[in-house]
Amino acid sequence: MNTLAMTTLAHDGPGPWILLFPLFWAAVAVTVVTLLRRTVWRGRRGPLARERRDEQSPIAVLGRRFASGEIDEDEYWRRLSVLEEHFGRSAT
Repeated sequence: MNTLAMTTLAHDGPGPWILLFPLFWAAVAVTVVTLLRRTVWRGRRGPLARERRDEQSPIAVLGRRFASGEIDEDEYWRRLSVLEEHFGRSAT
């Protein structure tokens, strides 16, 4: 029976299921390229990129200084008004 199976495979070929292998590797390649485009090739701009940029904004730094007690409330509001004139509300 083993010889019969090998003879049938040799004459009939592997069959249409062999097309699944290239389709599988094409799907893997598309997935890898998509992930690389969304992360590494765009400077690691992922879903947390906005948060990282906002952490370095002057208004966020001022808020952290006020929260930690480095500056008092009067100084906070004075500096915040200057920063809002300079950077606008979109930086908050």
